[in-house]
Amino acid sequence: MALPFSTFIEKDGFIFTSGQVHLGPDGTLVGETIEEQVAQVMNNLRAVLDQAGVGFENVVKSTVYITNMADYSQVSQVYATYFKNQYPAREIIGVKALPLGASVEISLIAKK
Repeated sequence: MALPFSTFIEKDGFIFTSGQVHLGPDGTLVGETIEEQVAQVMNNLRAVLDQAGVGFENVVKSTVYITNMADYSQVSQVYATYFKNQYPAREIIGVKALPLGASVEISLIAKK
């Protein structure tokens, strides 16, 4: 069964990504540490942005969900390495659980 969402949608020059978790190429969760998990999420998002014809330099807004707010600093450290010039607007939200038992999920809005 196909899941009821698109990887991204383009509307009026904006790219809206679906949330990405730390799934590896084989479709299973990867990463022993939160840093490895965030890196996988960001790499997954890079692939989505590439499909949409944009990059991290085009991102204007991000939403980050984490299951452990104690990981805030480590998440921010890894996240920051993916942006070169200006950081997008962002919020980090602590949640009880995420799909598939993931620890972190991130979605982006980019301007084409």
